Amino acid sequence: MNKLSLPPAGRILCAVSGGADSMCLLHLLHSRGRDVVAAHFEHGIRGEESLGDAAFVENWCRERGIPCVTGHGDVPGYAREKGMSLEEAARVLRYRFLEETVEEQGCDYIATAHNGDDNVETVLLNLTRGAGALGLSGIPPCRGKIIRPLLGVSRDEIEEYLKKNAVPHVEDSSNQSDDYSRNRIRHRVTPVLRELNPGLNEAVGRTARLLAQDEDCLGGLAQDFIHRFFDGESLPVKELLALHGAVASRVIRRLCRGSLSMEQVEAVLSLARSRELKYLDLPGQRLHCEQGRLYFREQAKLHLPDRQLIPGKWVQVPELGLELLAEYGSEGGEVNGLFKTYRFKCENIDSAVFCGGRKPGDSLRPQGRGCTKSLKSLFLEAGYTQQQRDRTLVLRDGKGVLAVLGLGVDERVKAGPDEPVLCIKIRETGQEKNVCAGILSES
Repeated sequence: MNKLSLPPAGRILCAVSGGADSMCLLHLLHSRGRDVVAAHFEHGIRGEESLGDAAFVENWCRERGIPCVTGHGDVPGYAREKGMSLEEAARVLRYRFLEETVEEQGCDYIATAHNGDDNVETVLLNLTRGAGALGLSGIPPCRGKIIRPLLGVSRDEIEEYLKKNAVPHVEDSSNQSDDYSRNRIRHRVTPVLRELNPGLNEAVGRTARLLAQDEDCLGGLAQDFIHRFFDGESLPVKELLALHGAVASRVIRRLCRGSLSMEQVEAVLSLARSRELKYLDLPGQRLHCEQGRLYFREQAKLHLPDRQLIPGKWVQVPELGLELLAEYGSEGGEVNGLFKTYRFKCENIDSAVFCGGRKPGDSLRPQGRGCTKSLKSLFLEAGYTQQQRDRTLVLRDGKGVLAVLGLGVDERVKAGPDEPVLCIKIRETGQEKNVCAGILSES
């Protein structure tokens, strides 16, 4: 293991799943006399198999006097709650556990067992997603307290080490499934590439390092520009647009929250180039240009107040650029395909009808589904972001939710043919059409 990269001293928290890679790393650290603590996170995905992995790691460490900390999480539940994939949810909870444990155990580093094969798979996966230099730089050897000592070691070398030193490990059954994107790349793509170039790990690693150098250079130029021109809330448009696009895009990404798509970055530059008074909504921020400066300001949380719908009168919802008209009639039927018209059975409407934002505890019994769902569950099913949820209009009466715009009508007020109905018509006013990242005129 000549390619092992370790800091000269310090207490190390070693992330140990029980698999081949992490058991190799833990054995290496322990056999070299390093001050090491094992940390195992049980994801709650594979039932008894997952609990067995935790017991395996704990027993192995106990036999050798290695301190071991085990954490447990409900990854499937967290993934549903946050609208994430299982892979991403597992990563978030695992690193949260490691960051908490490294402080509790007084460790200087968190060592993960990412190897050279993992790096190849990461670069290829990011390539399929259209990543730039940062994504194609692969897995960094270190980030903050996180170190990756095996990044220069191949999976074959790891298996050889385990065999030579009689180090046991567990096999995660999910690694054999092609349900995960990374596994499909591992099983179907890299074997073909290794036929073309047996030195694939070294080749991809070299490319990743070169791109990381480029990213570091361009990122440094962007940070220098921010240091010179950003006053805490705005930048001069003329100087921003004079930058090379590669630097300008990095300036924008550093000043905006979250991860921006290429389209969102271009929308910011388009806003900067425009001479009209416009603004742009991004998650948590509203950007606008004024007197030659581009402002990055926190976006106020949208509040949709309750407004009573009075039959025969258009009611404005200026926050969404909509207006609604309630009319009595005798037309049965379903909401149309564009969700622009809703019909409710008059007999089952309780008191006045209001439109407004979602409220804690809201639920809906969607027509034809035979079950009652919380709005939170419906939003998760639809993949709505927090901002989309805040901007979703709800129709309700004294008994509860009648309809959620774009998501459905409650079974309670389903109207049959020729039954008296309250018809709600909805149209755009043109005042506010943006939901996420469109450019709108204020004039």
